[in-house]
Amino acid sequence: MRTDLIRAIFTTNLGVRMEERVLVFTDRISEKEIVDPNDQCRRERLRDIALLTAEIGKTITRNVAYHEYPSMLSHGAEPPEELWRLAFGEKTVNALRKAGVLEALLMKEISVQDTKIAEAVVKKGCGISVNAVIALSNYSTSHTRFRDFLTRICRAKYASMPLFDVSMFEGSMNVDWERLSRRTKGIAKIVNRADNVEVKSPNGTHLLLSKKGRTAIPDTGILTRPGSFGNLPAGEVFFAPLEGMARGRLVLEWAPTRELDSPVILTVRNGFVVKVEGREPFAETLRAKLQERTENGNIAELGIGTNEKAKRPDNILESEKILGTIHIALGDNSSFGGTVKTPFHQDFVFFRPMVVLISKKGEKTTLMKEGKFIG
Repeated sequence: MRTDLIRAIFTTNLGVRMEERVLVFTDRISEKEIVDPNDQCRRERLRDIALLTAEIGKTITRNVAYHEYPSMLSHGAEPPEELWRLAFGEKTVNALRKAGVLEALLMKEISVQDTKIAEAVVKKGCGISVNAVIALSNYSTSHTRFRDFLTRICRAKYASMPLFDVSMFEGSMNVDWERLSRRTKGIAKIVNRADNVEVKSPNGTHLLLSKKGRTAIPDTGILTRPGSFGNLPAGEVFFAPLEGMARGRLVLEWAPTRELDSPVILTVRNGFVVKVEGREPFAETLRAKLQERTENGNIAELGIGTNEKAKRPDNILESEKILGTIHIALGDNSSFGGTVKTPFHQDFVFFRPMVVLISKKGEKTTLMKEGKFIG
């Protein structure tokens, strides 16, 4: 295993200093899960990576905490209370409970008014919270209040690494971070000139989204500034489309960790998936998830891949970073500029896309054609 690249997560990506407090965590397979044997092997190795990461971290900083918990079963679900206690401190979490907001916070059912109360409690206790997080859980914590409060309020540095696989150390993690950063920031600057975005792919995907009032964010892998947040491996430009505006259809050929046997077609109206078609078993899995909550069908994110070392199509953490791809997510977007809160966030990748940026005046600029950047 590339211990030099694990060490670089602390030194290059997060810029951890000796006096900083670091939290490394992972999730183990829950008794409620039915896991494919191949994926079970990856999940078990993920725990090994997390343990090794924590051990290497102890040679860099004096304070490294390690924790693992039963998986929360979906991306975007809040992690359990014990992880909040390690990250924010016992005193802060006890204060959240005393204020009567902790349970709603963990269930992602908290009101706007109670969110403000929770934010005030967390802000008061930031002096005892961790300074950096390496999130090696299988299920993503990116789109959670846990992550949002740590980075936005307590100014922690946060590397989110869901679905991580050891092979990524030889590929998408073994990248020139400065070069990747320049490219990603440059694309974000171009995307931020648009009010609307149209995307198409050869498989029949065609979606029109509004970007009005929303900011495209560059995920560069350089997370050294307080409050920084991003994936590792990194390499994307993403934003939360304006709710209620997306329309068109998505043709899925890949689930998060495998190629589908046949396409699954999603019809999108008024910002939500309203119909799921397909004989593939994944179609039924997705229907069930969308029936749990209306919010799960929200068109939550449009992202553009910028990492030339990313190659794998069968792992969404890496595939969404592949240079020249796009990905579209359903569900929660409340942690990166949107308004929808739900314990679900799932990305899907699309290959060889066309991306057209539409200005406020209606002028069109082609950013990508057949997966190649123009200009």
